[in-house]
Amino acid sequence: MSAVTGALGPWLRRFEPRPAASYRLICFPHAGGGAGAYRSWNALLPPSVELLAVQYPGREDRFPDPLVDDMDELAGAVAAALRGALDRPYMVFGHSMGAAVAYETVHLLRPHEPAALFVSGRPAPDRFRGGDVHRRDDEGLIDELTRLGGTDRDVLADPALRRAVLAYVRNDYKLIENYRPRSRPPLTCPLTVLTGADDPELPPDQAGGWARLTSGRTEVPDLPRRALLPGAAAERGGGGHRAQARPRPRPHLPMAVRTRMRDYYSPAAEFYEMVATRHIVSSGPR
Repeated sequence: MSAVTGALGPWLRRFEPRPAASYRLICFPHAGGGAGAYRSWNALLPPSVELLAVQYPGREDRFPDPLVDDMDELAGAVAAALRGALDRPYMVFGHSMGAAVAYETVHLLRPHEPAALFVSGRPAPDRFRGGDVHRRDDEGLIDELTRLGGTDRDVLADPALRRAVLAYVRNDYKLIENYRPRSRPPLTCPLTVLTGADDPELPPDQAGGWARLTSGRTEVPDLPRRALLPGAAAERGGGGHRAQARPRPRPHLPMAVRTRMRDYYSPAAEFYEMVATRHIVSSGPR
């Protein structure tokens, strides 16, 4: 059993144990992403927060595990793993497909809802979108990743890497494009929706749709634009935010496939400052 996995099992990763933390931030990756996308976030969080990242099967250190292309199965497995980590208050962040997986998982964890739910990169789950990306050939799938920005086609030139990467990217698109949320009572937790003026997946005029899904307070911060950052430079340099005096946090989601496939999207820069300082510190339990 790896030191990272510890007693958390295959579905969760804890990159830096913080046993004295007063609460946890649980992060859900995008389609094609893995827990490693959140490795650098520890340096952005105060010591009172311990970060757990969800690890989907079939990628990174779970490469041999069978892929899951059904939302109910995926959210059910994550919820089962998280029940053992609810010994303290927690908050949740999900990006793109991860926003929908987070939403479904939180429902399964009721009545133990998070202190706050953060989502980005996806309209509310009840706004059916569907899609056919998972049915496209390899070039069509790569075109979609390129459209979202930040994916370098050169990293997929190796045939073996290309097969491996596109297999789980296609699986994730199948999951999210076939996902149909069931009707149920709204959540009660506060919800923050993160978007920007040039966000291709969640335009600001659609962000408010999430408000229907909770009776708690919903915020849509005024973020001027999204940030398209490959993350490769910081990962090659050691992934590193220094642990000294905290500068204005720099947005960075590390590469999804070890050091070879760059992340294709990250939220606006202001999100990191909000999560690392204002929102987590002020919204969390006293």
